Amino acid sequence: MQQLSRGERLPLAQQVPGGMLQVGLPAQGLDLDFACFALDAGGKLADERYMTFFNQPGTPCGAVTLAAVGGDRDGFRFDLGRLPAWVERVSIVASSEGAAMSQLRSGSLCLHGPGGAFARFAFEGRDFAQERAVMLGDVYRKDGQWRFMAAGQGFNGGLDALVRHFGGTVADTPPAAPARSAPGAGNAARINLEKRVEQSAPKLVSLVKSAGVSLAKAGLSEHRAKVCLVLDISGSMSALYRSGAVQAFAERILALGCRFDDDGEIDVFLFGKHVHKGAPMGLSNWSDYIERMIKRHPLEGDTRYGAAIEAVRRHYFPDGGGGARNTPHKSQVPVYVMFVTDGSTSDKPLTERQIRWASREPVFWQFMGIGKGRKSKSKALANFADSDFPFLEKLDELDGRLIDNADFFSVAAPDEHSDAALYDLLMTEYPQWVAQASRHGLIG
Repeated sequence: MQQLSRGERLPLAQQVPGGMLQVGLPAQGLDLDFACFALDAGGKLADERYMTFFNQPGTPCGAVTLAAVGGDRDGFRFDLGRLPAWVERVSIVASSEGAAMSQLRSGSLCLHGPGGAFARFAFEGRDFAQERAVMLGDVYRKDGQWRFMAAGQGFNGGLDALVRHFGGTVADTPPAAPARSAPGAGNAARINLEKRVEQSAPKLVSLVKSAGVSLAKAGLSEHRAKVCLVLDISGSMSALYRSGAVQAFAERILALGCRFDDDGEIDVFLFGKHVHKGAPMGLSNWSDYIERMIKRHPLEGDTRYGAAIEAVRRHYFPDGGGGARNTPHKSQVPVYVMFVTDGSTSDKPLTERQIRWASREPVFWQFMGIGKGRKSKSKALANFADSDFPFLEKLDELDGRLIDNADFFSVAAPDEHSDAALYDLLMTEYPQWVAQASRHGLIG
């Protein structure tokens, strides 16, 4: 039986040629409720009858039903060929009524075909923190064929929050009393920053609030991190800079930085043939920041990811000099890097080495490719299609790393997603990285 790791994908055509798939869901140590959401191309539950759970044990078409599978009490049976054409993905989730997923001893998602069990995705409590739900796996269409992806993404709010997340509705319940924050420097600093945003950059207020909502859903409301924006300045990016699309995207990342770090600034690197460290982008200079940076550093030929990654590493971790690192490096505050490009790189071997070395440092690399292909591992927003960025996909799943320190998605344009959707997308893998980095001693 094939053992799947988080993020791994598996074609189903050979194992379930008739589309008759069964999923067993054994779990120990925590009483879990399981559900399936049939989602459209926008990642939404377009028809609430296509949520399958204990109160609604089957879809109207009969394609998904609750069932005991392979000796496991909990599971689902799928007849994929009967799903309506609008269904692009079926997300399999687990939730707990009140306990945190960290209390789970062990669990697994087992895939069964006509020939028996053929793949298994295992998970356990130490993979999670205070989340009360987890997106276990997705059955999705690609190129007219069904595939499976192991997910393992924790979700903070339980089953009701997942229903709302996917666009469904739940019965109204009395709101919980708001928790009282203990007075402290962190809270005071955040209030002060919010006032500064309102005074210095009112245009960013709604962005900062939207980023805060996504961080709360990911369980990172109190999380602190430095934010770094790395921008491709190769010639092919010219139209995006001229149109203001890069400026608008940079503002969205600055808003994320305001939620992560109360200094109200993000670091910015530009790269093409060379790498340039710009002045920090902050509340005092945000409005025409990109235009001024491009005047100072005109667009260049070539694209070199590896050189840019090395420069970022050298900036934040000067003790390593941007070179090989064989032992973990610890820091109190991690770094979240937003890496934007529209093309491949000319230094692939160096890039791979850099990402492997950086896996021992408290830095997370979020890659975004701008191109025709669209690919996302977001469990709420996935719209799978051929990607223009096979090398970035490789970095996403690169071997030889201490922990998985990178994620990748691609867009047709920087403004393809709404603010809320973008911030959700940026938190697809980062919460899991924070948990892993803490366990390995990278974050103090």
